[in-house]
Amino acid sequence: MSPEDEKYYDNYFDLFLTEGWKQFMEDLKETANSFDVRNIENEAELKYVKGQLMILDRMLNFQNSMRTVYDDLNASENEE
Repeated sequence: MSPEDEKYYDNYFDLFLTEGWKQFMEDLKETANSFDVRNIENEAELKYVKGQLMILDRMLNFQNSMRTVYDDLNASENEE
């Protein structure tokens, strides 16, 4: 992995350790859990809520995704 790539991932890993990141994740979880499909009145609203939940899910899983990509890159480099 190049030094630039290593720095890229290190910056994220440092971010994930901060209290601000943990607070942000808790806020996102609360937001995601606040959706109530029983109150959806039509298909357009359902699609809108689905889109919002997809974005929240991507954000909530960002840390795991970054770790997985980083680990995969390291594993492939070690195999070479």
